[in-house]
Amino acid sequence: MDRMIYTAMSGAKHTMGQQGAVSNNLANANTAGYRAETSVLRAVPVFSDALATRALVVDSSAGADFRPGTIQQTGRDLDVAVQGSGWIALQLEDRSEAYTRNGSLQVSANGMLQTRNGINVMGEGGPIAVPPNSVITVAKDGTISTVPFGSSSNETSVVITVGRIKLVNPSETQLTRGGDGLFRLAGGGRTEEDPAVTLIGGALEGSNVNVVEALVDMISLSRQFEMHMKLMQNAQGNAQRAASLLSMSS
Repeated sequence: MDRMIYTAMSGAKHTMGQQGAVSNNLANANTAGYRAETSVLRAVPVFSDALATRALVVDSSAGADFRPGTIQQTGRDLDVAVQGSGWIALQLEDRSEAYTRNGSLQVSANGMLQTRNGINVMGEGGPIAVPPNSVITVAKDGTISTVPFGSSSNETSVVITVGRIKLVNPSETQLTRGGDGLFRLAGGGRTEEDPAVTLIGGALEGSNVNVVEALVDMISLSRQFEMHMKLMQNAQGNAQRAASLLSMSS
């Protein structure tokens, strides 16, 4: 009975956590470059072999599903999609480095190349500054070039290279997702630029969330939660009957 109570109680708790992850996936089904959250449950002893009848269910998170999403053409100059494996490097406010697959970029009022959330995009030597009143193009290797408004891009003398987006490709096992949805190296620090990573201009990578699978998972988790609650009710009923029998025998 102890095993039933502990397993059902912890199982219900972590099933709710899994429901939260699936809900988050569904909410980001249309977020560019989003990677679906994944998790699994496993049973472990509470303390040691001395209490082998008691077991807990824990959420052993597998991290993220790194399968690529579909590439969608947008025609916007500052939309880029990472082709194949790789990430776009960003610089956070604390000057640490994070990585994203969301290539929907913009230029801030201060002329800094940023994500839509206002996070600076990393270049080879730091954040990339863009001259005002200019047309911006992003090359396949991440090179940022600008041409002043009113000038022809055929005039090589007016084309200015302002930097190159830092593109990286760390091992997926080294990456962890932060609360902001961005990925970081598990041990902190930064990773080196990978020249093999390339971009597709005028396009964005869609989320890799399979909406149908996520909805099926949500239904399955709801039934699983109900099962855990029924097990707890059965354990409570068994305990009451056992106490009743003991009181009668005494």
